[in-house]
Amino acid sequence: MSAVRQVQVTFDCERPREVAEFWKAVLGYVDPPVPEGFASWSDFDDSLPEKDRGAFWACQDPDGVGPRLFFQRVPEAKVAKNRVHLDVRVGAGLHGEERLAALEREADRLEALGAKRLYLMPADEENESCQVMQDVEGNEFCLD
Repeated sequence: MSAVRQVQVTFDCERPREVAEFWKAVLGYVDPPVPEGFASWSDFDDSLPEKDRGAFWACQDPDGVGPRLFFQRVPEAKVAKNRVHLDVRVGAGLHGEERLAALEREADRLEALGAKRLYLMPADEENESCQVMQDVEGNEFCLD
């Protein structure tokens, strides 16, 4: 059996670059290196056939620790809840009011980037509190 060496998370979306820019700001990610022979990703995109321009974008952890995120344009709109979502770990190790304050601060920051707050899942006997959010295209994610 071979070991998994890398994971990429792929988002289907309408506006790949806009969604990628949002997630770059959320996670501190950066664009991957520009393909050889191009001065910028915009130059690369302009070299594609017109129907493919703006059809995809990616971002990655500058330290190479987190998974690469890939965003691809699809013709259909999002119509249901995600089957997979990201948990943005802003409250790890925090409990009670301290955790709620950390979730609140991050939710405020992300709303300024275009995210939408959905609902708070309060702590129970098994789980700590978590804030359910949506990104700029309505993809759900959690502040955990």
